[in-house]
Amino acid sequence: MTITQAPFWKHKSFAEMTREEWESLCDGCGKCCLHKLEDEDEGTIYYTDVACRFLDHKTCRCEKYMERRRYVPNCAVLTPKNIGVIEWMPASCAYRMLAEGKDLAPWHPLVSGKAGSMHDAGMTVAGRVVCERDAGDFEDHLVNWPNDDSPEKA
Repeated sequence: MTITQAPFWKHKSFAEMTREEWESLCDGCGKCCLHKLEDEDEGTIYYTDVACRFLDHKTCRCEKYMERRRYVPNCAVLTPKNIGVIEWMPASCAYRMLAEGKDLAPWHPLVSGKAGSMHDAGMTVAGRVVCERDAGDFEDHLVNWPNDDSPEKA
């Protein structure tokens, strides 16, 4: 009889996770690196296809990740304490899904065991974004797909 332990995200709270475990929850979709606009009257968040200048459009990883706050002071840093209050995280975000009591998606690399499974499932921003330096008016770039959690619509 073989006994296997459940994956760490199924039995640990965010606060109990090591830094490595916390970081591994990021699937690398790049959706959080897209600019969002907020309707000041209604508080509604609108997603754009405009990416931060440091987002690599092919790998969907930040080129300045470890020092991003130095270059982009308002870049959101997710922590176990704030993940429940950052309302603009896309529905497919692993941090948001776990915070809402859901499990990771089958295409998440921790579930699939494949580093590029999120790309294969069409869940990343790869090939679908414009750099903030080239975008012009962000209001011309409103899109719905970053907050959709189904790969068919991504």
